[in-house]
Amino acid sequence: MDNKTTEVLRKQPNWEGLYFYQKATVLYQLTFVFTKRFLQKGDRTIDQMVQAARSGKQNIVEGSADGVTSTEMELKLLNVARSSIKELKEDYEDYIVSRHLTRWSADNARYDGMLKFCRSHNRLEAYQPFFEKWTDEEMANIALTLCHIVDRMMTTYQKQLENQFVTEGGIKERMTAARLGYRTNQREEIEKLKRELEAANRRIAELEAKLRG
Repeated sequence: MDNKTTEVLRKQPNWEGLYFYQKATVLYQLTFVFTKRFLQKGDRTIDQMVQAARSGKQNIVEGSADGVTSTEMELKLLNVARSSIKELKEDYEDYIVSRHLTRWSADNARYDGMLKFCRSHNRLEAYQPFFEKWTDEEMANIALTLCHIVDRMMTTYQKQLENQFVTEGGIKERMTAARLGYRTNQREEIEKLKRELEAANRRIAELEAKLRG
């Protein structure tokens, strides 16, 4: 029987290797620096943005851990993470509008370079050297791009989890499959022993017949 059928607990994914987790980590660290550099001390937006960025990152971790026993819980926590990232995106957009900065679009000279940089780099080490050099407009546009990329990556990942849930079921279904698999293996082993015993009895009968002859 296929081993996958009898596994009750799912293998925990290495969330640190997930690109959207790596980018979410960048978003958190970038936001922490951004709020310290460009928002006035005491501004309630500081805590809101930092907490939203942290929630995005942490719920990916918690979802991956809980996914060992519950795909449903993992999907729920990933949705929480996505909601937090979207909330953070709104804060960056509000910042750009309220400060009369430019939201870089496809027709902006710097857009393609920014998009290529954000798509190509996942690790904090690639971004951190610029945290104290970028202007608020640059950091905000980088953050918005990362928010968009993270959301799209997580959407794809969630669809994969949903398909996996449909084919493999949740923990109750896997427990049932494991029990059925165990019983099936038992029946197969018993049948094998019966066949071996019958063969041995036939061989004994043949030997006894030869001795009598």
